[in-house]
Amino acid sequence: PRPPVGSLRRHAAAVEEAAPVEAPEALATAAEISGLTGAVETVFDVEAIQKILPHRYPFALVDKVVRYVPGKSAVGIKSVTFNEPQFTGHFPDRPIMPGVMQIEALAQLAGVVCLQMEGAEPGAVFFFAGVDGVKWKRPVVPGDTLVMEVEINTWKAKFGIAKASGRAYVDGKLAVEVKEMTFALAK
Repeated sequence: PRPPVGSLRRHAAAVEEAAPVEAPEALATAAEISGLTGAVETVFDVEAIQKILPHRYPFALVDKVVRYVPGKSAVGIKSVTFNEPQFTGHFPDRPIMPGVMQIEALAQLAGVVCLQMEGAEPGAVFFFAGVDGVKWKRPVVPGDTLVMEVEINTWKAKFGIAKASGRAYVDGKLAVEVKEMTFALAK
């Protein structure tokens, strides 16, 4: 269905009124802007992540890991793009990354850490056993870069149980935080 003509006029007026966003002179070229991430090293690229996690398209939600402390923590990146299948229905006129997928992305990042710990094997399956203390702070939309961090708080290798916490940011602002995620290693 077509939007009402009045809403199109209001949108066009809002676009005309919006002040153009100008990049600071110091960041005038694509090469200079791209260089802002030059100091961020990739620890695990997507191919390495696929050797650790069993997830595949369309449910592989960690594009790279940029910090990794074995058995303890990781920082990972999810580049949110408009061509992901969830955006055809969530929502057609205002695409927003579903909150449960944000939690899943954090869980997969925790899996990168856990599946390399004693008692677990890369490619094994961790199941969600619980999630507590979730707070969403802002929408995550196509074009955003979700920068996630997870910390493994406990790991009981004998039982295959892990507990982790996590946070994710967009443009340096908190988007979602999870007080505790519990995982069980499939035996």
